[in-house]
Amino acid sequence: MGRTDVNNLKRHKMKKEHVLNCSFSSWYDRFKDLTIKSVVLPLPQEFIDYLHKDGVVLPEGSVQGSSQSRPEDENDDDDDVDWGSGSAAVAVAPEFPEFERLVKKAIQKLGGRVFPKLNWSAPRDATWISFDKTLKCTCPSDVYLLLKSSDFIAHDLSQPFLHCSDCDLEMARADVKYDLILRRWQDLQPGMEFRCFVRNKKLIAISQRHHIQYYAFLETQKDEIISDIQAFFYHMISNKFPDESYVFDVYRKDKGHLTLVDFNPFGEVTDALLFTWEELANDSGELKAERPEFRFLQSKDGVQPNPFAYFAMPRDFVDLAAGEDPYKLMDLLHLKVQTSTSENTSSDEDTTS
Repeated sequence: MGRTDVNNLKRHKMKKEHVLNCSFSSWYDRFKDLTIKSVVLPLPQEFIDYLHKDGVVLPEGSVQGSSQSRPEDENDDDDDVDWGSGSAAVAVAPEFPEFERLVKKAIQKLGGRVFPKLNWSAPRDATWISFDKTLKCTCPSDVYLLLKSSDFIAHDLSQPFLHCSDCDLEMARADVKYDLILRRWQDLQPGMEFRCFVRNKKLIAISQRHHIQYYAFLETQKDEIISDIQAFFYHMISNKFPDESYVFDVYRKDKGHLTLVDFNPFGEVTDALLFTWEELANDSGELKAERPEFRFLQSKDGVQPNPFAYFAMPRDFVDLAAGEDPYKLMDLLHLKVQTSTSENTSSDEDTTS
């Protein structure tokens, strides 16, 4: 990264105020007619503490109606296994009945199917643990399981102001009022979601939101997509959002019909997708024309593996593959040598006999 790139990033450095303006409850009332119907529930401190704790223990009674539960006729006595002695420690199920009642009520209000998020992030990295590999939840236990399994949610709770230039991370975190947001479930087509980058109140760039897949129709519809997003931005968003630079996601159902999905800070904490933050922050670069640049995969050659597959792998496997923990690699090689020596010894004994 050159000196000019560094200076551009510093000029557009995120501040605490920018992050807070993108918190869901900060913008939802202002744009509720443009976005997905949602319910905002303030998080009680005991639930925040529960999310911080290691391990996943679901509250009793939270699984009724769960999309994860098995039909009754599949439960037979042969599945019951005693995995340990009676001396093993038993985890105590947490209880927050009033909050759970509110979650159930909100799910019912939103049609019985929702997807969850906290102030900024949805647990998209935890879909591997759900029954249908989506964020769809039908009861509190579905919500709890996704939140507890997500690194994105952990980031919201522990480092919401990472990369901000004007605050102490620990002190600033104490000022955050955390919410659980439940949004009405929508069967969205991933090829119709777009991330839009606004710099100095100008829409400068649009990226295919799910940038690991190739969608042939994007090439034929690109001019209409740009025009629709430009009109949506200038008529519906531009004069209402408080910051000069920010990122917003939209869903284009069909021509002229767009839905606002989310806002994100203009900075490194937000995924730039098919752009880089060096070029997005460069005021004198190519991304300054009146017509925003639209990037999408233009052939199947650009298809990439799912970036969230990383989160479904055991941490030890990831460290070994990336070479980030040499001690684990040494242990593995040592085990391999021991196994090989043992096999050779057994082979010699069989030959002798």
